[in-house]
Amino acid sequence: MTPPRRASPLATLGLLAMTAVWGSTFVLIKDVVGRMPVADFLAVRFALAALAMLALFARPAWRLGWRQSVRALLLGLLYGAAQLLQTWGLKLIAPSVSGFVTGMYVVFTPLLATVLLRQRPNGAVWLAVLLATAGLALLSLNGFSVDAGVWLTLASAALYALHIVGLGQWSRPEQAPGMSAVQMVAIAAVCLLATAPHGPQPPPDRAAWLAVLYMALVAGAGAMLVQTWAQAHLPATRAAIVMTTEPVFAAGFAVALGVEAPTWRMVAGGALVLAAMYLVELAPRRAAPPPEALHHEV
Repeated sequence: MTPPRRASPLATLGLLAMTAVWGSTFVLIKDVVGRMPVADFLAVRFALAALAMLALFARPAWRLGWRQSVRALLLGLLYGAAQLLQTWGLKLIAPSVSGFVTGMYVVFTPLLATVLLRQRPNGAVWLAVLLATAGLALLSLNGFSVDAGVWLTLASAALYALHIVGLGQWSRPEQAPGMSAVQMVAIAAVCLLATAPHGPQPPPDRAAWLAVLYMALVAGAGAMLVQTWAQAHLPATRAAIVMTTEPVFAAGFAVALGVEAPTWRMVAGGALVLAAMYLVELAPRRAAPPPEALHHEV
């Protein structure tokens, strides 16, 4: 059994940087999927990401061994299926509702960790989950009805949570490049299958190509590498709570680019999400006894 790993501030910063990049893609995705089919967009994006990962990390991927390779493939299949379900759901519901329901992985993650791994989050973690959920609601919701799109998106949130739990359990820092590459190949395969039998259509123009390249290389390959490495250092539930800052960054980019005007809901929702992250990230370290005290207790 692997001993519990101590949370790393650098891993938290990595996840924050990753979610900032994800948040920057909302405006780009909205523009691109308006001009090409969703499945084709995902297939091209992740196929390019997979090619880039294999070009850089083919040797680490080959050295993983069969067990870690199978695990990485399974994680990639989960993530790819989640991407498709989330995007199909987005066609049926408002983007704000999609953002909230997708963020429910912050609730599913501790539940799955409890059921599958017998991990029992403490009271502070559950309070952080509630704060993050309330923050997501303020950021995203102006009305809510449960329909097929909501159910599809909720299923995607459950798959994202399963991916977070599995990655937290199986990822190792030294294997992050290889596991990232194998995951990306599996994600690309799932998305390419969704375009059968005709196969993916390319982006329609230069602006779309540039957006897809950014989302493939930075928000795709780069983000997966960072997440895989960071989750080797962070408990799954803590990682999920840190990643709920994605809609905060998305709102910030929307305001900065002039797409949306700032509102009190953005400020209050963002504050609740940041409070949740503080609760699980900074408060435990401030409350921990100094190393000298631990040394004397031994």
